[in-house]
Amino acid sequence: MSYGTSLESRIQRIADYIGRILKGASPGEIPIDMPTKFGLTLNLATARAIGITIPQSLLLRADEVIR
Repeated sequence: MSYGTSLESRIQRIADYIGRILKGASPGEIPIDMPTKFGLTLNLATARAIGITIPQSLLLRADEVIR
């Protein structure tokens, strides 16, 4: 199970920072953006392998389920 920001959004934010720096912004003056989009990923194969049952309510909330 993993809950966090998506890789795509992190890469997009990094590219934005790099773009600002290449345009002349000082890295120390660029505000730090906090993530706003989070995702829940559940790995059912691993859960089954270690004997964990994931409740249906949690499966319904997941953004991605690895079977």
